[in-house]
Amino acid sequence: MREPIEVLVVGAGPVGLTAAYELTRRGVRVRLVDAAAGPAATSRAIATHPRTMETYDQIGVLDAMLARSRRITAFTLFQNGRRLARLDADYSASPTRFPFTVTIEQVATEEVLRDALAARGVHVEWGVRLETFRQDPEGVTATLHAGGATETVRVPWLIGTDGGHSTVRKVLDLPLIGESNETWLLADATVDTELPPNSIYLIRTGGGTLMMAPLPGERRWRMLDTVDVSYGGDDTAVAERFSRKLTAGLGHRVRVDTPRWVSVFTAQQRMVPRMRVGRVFVAGDAAHVHSPASGQGMNTGVQEAYNLAWKLALVMRGHAREELLDTYAAERVPIGRALLSSTKRATQLVALKNALASVALPVVFTLARLLPPLRVRMQRTALGRVSGLNLAYPDSPLTSADGTQDTGPRPGERIGQVLPERAAAPGWTALAGELRDLRWTLLAFGGGPAVREAADRYGQWLSVRTVAEAAVPDPAGAAVPLADPGHVLRADLGAAPGSWLLIRPDGYLAARGTSLTDPATLAALALAGDGRAPLAAGAARAAAHATSQEEL
Repeated sequence: MREPIEVLVVGAGPVGLTAAYELTRRGVRVRLVDAAAGPAATSRAIATHPRTMETYDQIGVLDAMLARSRRITAFTLFQNGRRLARLDADYSASPTRFPFTVTIEQVATEEVLRDALAARGVHVEWGVRLETFRQDPEGVTATLHAGGATETVRVPWLIGTDGGHSTVRKVLDLPLIGESNETWLLADATVDTELPPNSIYLIRTGGGTLMMAPLPGERRWRMLDTVDVSYGGDDTAVAERFSRKLTAGLGHRVRVDTPRWVSVFTAQQRMVPRMRVGRVFVAGDAAHVHSPASGQGMNTGVQEAYNLAWKLALVMRGHAREELLDTYAAERVPIGRALLSSTKRATQLVALKNALASVALPVVFTLARLLPPLRVRMQRTALGRVSGLNLAYPDSPLTSADGTQDTGPRPGERIGQVLPERAAAPGWTALAGELRDLRWTLLAFGGGPAVREAADRYGQWLSVRTVAEAAVPDPAGAAVPLADPGHVLRADLGAAPGSWLLIRPDGYLAARGTSLTDPATLAALALAGDGRAPLAAGAARAAAHATSQEEL
């Protein structure tokens, strides 16, 4: 007899697929339904940013994604036939092992995730529409409709990833708050151009702005027009319009073939005030809609799905109290609010419909070309906004503040702040592998009874690794050694001998301390998931209530 489903995921786009895959990977029984008759044939989202690549690496699908993508390492501005500036990517202020953006069509992203999910025995149920649901303290009762038949299902939890017109959001009566401001035209086509396909291009011509982004494959491009957005179904006219405007803007002859996909849409900046109501959650476009100007929508949704999945799995398996689920909205709603502001600025940058822009842009980018410090600052600011690498959780209930260290990541920040050349060191390579573990990670820069006790006591949800120059096995066999020849990892993490770092399953640093025998260690581990401390109370309160007999 088939075991009962534990989570119903509604919507099989990238966000729903990520949520279903992560829950399944963690042993949760999932059912994934979508009202569409089958997979999408066209791609709205095409940009995958570094932070999302870090996530894909953790969950084991990065290689498949990269095999179907194209790398982008620059942003280039043209105006009226002249190149004003090319800004190459500079990630030195936000180090990552993946210092680039890639374009990969949403169709391909979804296929990679579907294949990974299918390999674990879960398949999307197409043509299954959620009609409504109701919930009570013990679970959710949902009504599904498929092929003329109605089905009532009972599940403990429901996740709505069903897009901008989300049924889940509407049943929860969650308003989408914000504004719509620009109507644009998108087209995907084969293009003959002299442009190198490794940059995003912003092209000013005739008082308007165009964008171009290279797609995987030969001569394939995504194009965007912010002015001539009328579309009566004549794809040939769209091709001719882009050919004419791009030729004028780039200064060389451009020929655009008949597009394989054209869409007119209104850029919106809206989000819900809450992302959890009882036993129901929303993520992705069901929770927020963004302008595509900086490619944030899908990337943000994937991060949300990952954030929610590991927390829900811990709660469902009894390794954390239900208050852990409140941290999903506590962490992600402020990020969504900040993204609305940044995508609005990006939308305004792309549109640039005022006359002053044509005068100001050449001046700004000429200065950037002549003044390297200004150019670097512009690069880092732009990349910091769109890459996802600067997003952090310093105020999360899961973060134990510590301002004592001078170097290395601070609690609430990504642990993987390292560039590829440094990441090739054995210690960093080992840590990258460790981050693929499903559990929290305790890095201990020293051994002793406290390390063994942590491994014995919390091993179901905590991976304990002792970091030393050589991987010396723990005599008790509880903690697993991690070799760090030359102490490269220890230096980059700012970890003194005897100190420790507690890393969340999603790769963010939750807490750090100078000694495993500190009361702060117990507080951090209790917050992480031993079930004895109320997670939403925060680290300081947990530390205040820690008793001496509970110390490691």
